[in-house]
Amino acid sequence: MAERSPRILLVDDERAIQTLLSYPLQKDGYEVVCADDGRDALAKFDDDFDLVVLDVMMPKLDGLEVCRRLRAKSTVPIIMLTARAEEVDKVVGLELGADDYITKPFSLREFRSRVKASLRRSTWQARMQEEGGEQESLEIAQLRIDFAKRTVKVRGADVQATYVEFEILKALACNPGRVFTREMLLTRIWGDSAFRDPRTIDVHIRHLREKLEQDAKDPEYIFTVRGVGYRFRDTDN
Repeated sequence: MAERSPRILLVDDERAIQTLLSYPLQKDGYEVVCADDGRDALAKFDDDFDLVVLDVMMPKLDGLEVCRRLRAKSTVPIIMLTARAEEVDKVVGLELGADDYITKPFSLREFRSRVKASLRRSTWQARMQEEGGEQESLEIAQLRIDFAKRTVKVRGADVQATYVEFEILKALACNPGRVFTREMLLTRIWGDSAFRDPRTIDVHIRHLREKLEQDAKDPEYIFTVRGVGYRFRDTDN
């Protein structure tokens, strides 16, 4: 039996944007379902979607609230579309569990690249879980990561990590002492680093430190290698 085409929920209150973005996605072989606003998106969403593309500024229910509600019940990849340039708006979306964001205006080439990368990453992760190809858990000092259950505990307390935060932590913790550049982490998590601001990694690292470290300015687990990137503490420390 042939594999079904990836299903994408495209949420934007402007019909012209829906048409503009649906066409290249359908041309790439994806099934696209459009929603006109946040409430319509929540009503149409089901577990068969492989990706959600979500505009931030919408009537009735904005994209940030839709992202929060979707993330509470699903790990589906979410790409936020935002016309806002302020860093705080991007950070809020990432904190709520969005996997990626694109700032308007953007090219269709960039949009298609982001979509392909998100779908490629989620497909790879699902395959690894099915094949049992991942380390089950890791424990170092007072930090415990359960990769199968995607849970994190530090000093006995549960840590609520977003999807991307968990993926960054997993990449670093599974390679203690190895230095990762921002571009390496972007590629590791999203499939490529094209069209992405490397500072996105800095935002996620800062949030991870706030959640894991007793003193984020004097970290025990995630260290900055100035001018290069980040590394996780060596297991023998």
